[in-house]
Amino acid sequence: MSDAPRIVIRRKRREHAAHHGGAWKIAYADYVTAMMAFFLVMWLVALIPRESLGEMAEYFRMPLMDAIRGGERTNDSKSIIPGQSPSVIPNKNPLPVRPANQENDQRDTQRLQDLKTQLEALIDTDPVLRQFRPQLLLDMTPEGLRIQIVDQQNRPMFQIGSAVVQPYMRTILRELGPLFNQISNSVTISGHTDAQQYARGERAYSNWELSADRANAARQELVAGGMQEGKVKRILGLASTVNLIKDDPNAAVNRRISLVVLNQRTERRIDQENATGNLSVDAQGNVAEAVENSMGASGSEAVTGARSPESNQTR
Repeated sequence: MSDAPRIVIRRKRREHAAHHGGAWKIAYADYVTAMMAFFLVMWLVALIPRESLGEMAEYFRMPLMDAIRGGERTNDSKSIIPGQSPSVIPNKNPLPVRPANQENDQRDTQRLQDLKTQLEALIDTDPVLRQFRPQLLLDMTPEGLRIQIVDQQNRPMFQIGSAVVQPYMRTILRELGPLFNQISNSVTISGHTDAQQYARGERAYSNWELSADRANAARQELVAGGMQEGKVKRILGLASTVNLIKDDPNAAVNRRISLVVLNQRTERRIDQENATGNLSVDAQGNVAEAVENSMGASGSEAVTGARSPESNQTR
């Protein structure tokens, strides 16, 4: 037994690696998220038209400066995401946009329509205006309610070749004047003549001056009848450029006065046109100096000559 070999069993101890945890999962998730964002940006860039890329680059280049200078407010943005600028990606199916002032325009149109109805009733019931019914034309235009007082062959509105108002025309205008105070809308007054020219044509006193003077004379009679002076927005002299009867430019009805009670949309357009024509203080001084120089050079002869109408038997 002593000679038998001894059996030695050696046991090797296995050591396990330490637990690594889940940190690699977080890093991998960040990588996947970054790649997804990258490809999403590349896809959006591919959708943007080439001409809009510069605008997009400018947005990311100076967002702080844009905010300091004052860009679009959140309420003004058309983006569906609050606080974002309008998307530069074209929308093929835009939603219909309802104008903010559409309801106001509808109410304004209804007020003008009510005024038209009231005027028609007054003309039919007033014994003075009823006899002039054929010379009063009322209609609705894109600019507002238009009231036209036209000449008749044997009943002219003004003295021949002048802006002196005839008595019956004075009566009509003074009856209409107070009615315009019932609404806040402004009024434009246009003078029209026929195509018959003065003997000297347009070199001296012409249909342009005559139509403008008659429009202003109509304004004076409206104010004398009770219309507020601030109601008049514009006075126009259109000569024979807008005829009621185009085939007969010398027809009596082409000699007329047009009163337009403006709707709010037209008033806003006129106000914008007037605003764009405002001059700076320096420019106003230059214009005033130029006017003074031109008036001094022309002398008083040109001023007196402009108000010398020639005899005309048809106006």
